[in-house]
Amino acid sequence: MLGKVDSPSGLSKAGGNPFTEPMTDAEIADTIQAFATAAADAKRLGFDAIELHGAHGYLIDQFFWSGTNVRSDAWGGPTIGERGRFAAEILKAVRAAVGPDYPVIIRLSQWKQQEYTARLAETPKEMEAWLQPLADAGADIFHCSQRRFWEPEFEGSDLNFAGWAKKLTGAPTITVGSVGLSGEFIAAFGGEGSQPTSIDNVIGGLERGEYDMVGVGRALLQDPEWVTKIREGRSNELKAFERAALGTLY
Repeated sequence: MLGKVDSPSGLSKAGGNPFTEPMTDAEIADTIQAFATAAADAKRLGFDAIELHGAHGYLIDQFFWSGTNVRSDAWGGPTIGERGRFAAEILKAVRAAVGPDYPVIIRLSQWKQQEYTARLAETPKEMEAWLQPLADAGADIFHCSQRRFWEPEFEGSDLNFAGWAKKLTGAPTITVGSVGLSGEFIAAFGGEGSQPTSIDNVIGGLERGEYDMVGVGRALLQDPEWVTKIREGRSNELKAFERAALGTLY
């Protein structure tokens, strides 16, 4: 086994074998305080906001997901609301550390690096039970990560993850996931490129008020002038994404 690694239940994926010991109550308390200290330090150093990474199978997300959180104490449970306590306590501690007017963002995802098809919320009711306590605890903005932002989150509605998060909580949201490109980023790790695509559907969501901001990743890694080209209507000059851009800093 590896040395001690922070983990709710010592699992890296659903149904897997433990690779470390579950976090103790004391370790959980220390971790919550560490997030708060880091947030206060960021504010003191002049950052305009902080964002907690609660997505993609990282620590906070491991507590959310029933596949990696099988605890039977106060930090686990059968519902997403119960498993969300760790994130909520972090947000409360962060909010206390930075004050009421400092922007606090949390990034969230249904999918995990360990399981692309994982779902934390199968219905709008479950999503509300997941997100509302986080908003109540101090999250100002939800950064809603999808592999493909244009995909509806639930059957019977065109709203994506960010759209539903805003509808259910009233909080501002950020949408992200293959914006401006034809293919999703997981395929990029296998060497697959992506062609530039229209962002009319992104703009449409903004104009309809479904979400408030848009995150752009690979398109900017490939083409640092992407925003300028979009603003000036020079879409014919946009560059196709190639995997090599992941290892290059412009």
